[in-house]
Amino acid sequence: MDYRRFRVSARDRGPLLAFMLDALDRCGCTLLKASAPDKAPFRLTFEAPDGERMGIVVYAFLANSRATRNRPTDEHRFQLKYGSKDGQQHELWQDPFQLYTTLLVGINPDRGFFVGADPVLHSPTRFFVSIEFKERNVQAVLAEGWSLWEREKRRGGIDEPVELMVGGRAESFLQYVRFERAAVGLDVGHRALLAEKLGGLSGLQPSATGPLPQPEIPPVLVHHLADEFQLAGAEILDLIQSAPRLKMAVRGWVAELHLQRQLEMLPEVTECARLEEEGGPDLRVQMAGGPLLMVECKNVLRGRPADGSIRVDFQRTRSSKDDPCTRFYRPTDFDVVAACLHPRTERWEFRFAPTRFLDPHKRCAGRLSNLIRLDARWSSDALETFARANEG
Repeated sequence: MDYRRFRVSARDRGPLLAFMLDALDRCGCTLLKASAPDKAPFRLTFEAPDGERMGIVVYAFLANSRATRNRPTDEHRFQLKYGSKDGQQHELWQDPFQLYTTLLVGINPDRGFFVGADPVLHSPTRFFVSIEFKERNVQAVLAEGWSLWEREKRRGGIDEPVELMVGGRAESFLQYVRFERAAVGLDVGHRALLAEKLGGLSGLQPSATGPLPQPEIPPVLVHHLADEFQLAGAEILDLIQSAPRLKMAVRGWVAELHLQRQLEMLPEVTECARLEEEGGPDLRVQMAGGPLLMVECKNVLRGRPADGSIRVDFQRTRSSKDDPCTRFYRPTDFDVVAACLHPRTERWEFRFAPTRFLDPHKRCAGRLSNLIRLDARWSSDALETFARANEG
């Protein structure tokens, strides 16, 4: 297997490996093979209770709440730390054959929980980067067995992408493996939707007598997928086959297809075409007697802030190594933003806003703010929004 391995201390990393082995045992799995505790990332293969053979490659780190100067007293963290602090970018491996699932987790063996981050979002990463969470998150994990929350962070004065964190007790570790296998490449909103549904399916409750029930995740996903997307099974397969990037962002492409269909139904729209240029806008729309408009489709976040607002995940997941501002969009990148509400409402509906009316970024000149909330500037009327985009 072609991924970089690091020599680590077996004494320090051994408890992390032992936690995962015990967790798989509690979930009713039969271990087939495990790598040594002095080489990271760990590789494990096992047989699930239903007879399915699975493999995981785990970038595992110790999670703790050790008091740190100038840091909140209720903070927990795990540090991505292999080898020396060389300042280089390190790829977190993903199996091109999809036989192994990659995990990025912090583990607290003493308190009996793990917290998982998105390995796609964190690749490439520098060592030593810390991932923080709060004591309230730990309490929710321990009480419920399965919990999720959004993590927002600023680094060097620049907002980083919102990230979904998923935590569980040892008894839910197999569920987490299946979650990450299904969630590879999903945007934050749909990762949260999937994690919520899996948590609801499992009926997780505190248990002192035995393992938590493990849902039959793959059949459930297949059973509900056609209804959730509101497309026939053949249409889903044709769509997946036609789009080179779809495997990594299937729900984003489904949103674009629904948006395209809704716009094509408007009599005033003479052309609506999906664009496949990497990093470019998603749709090209031609209005009768009007100019071409470029439309970007973005998913909203699943989480509900205290003010009840709906937020848009409005930034790229990666920036250039030399300029973090490249993560944010320019006003000239497209004419209209279509916010897909599916992660929040589970319906394929949209709100629209002209790009030129969105707020500028406070620190990155010539870029748009990523702190987008749906307000009076957004409309469910696409034609009215297109008209405003053409004004001036």
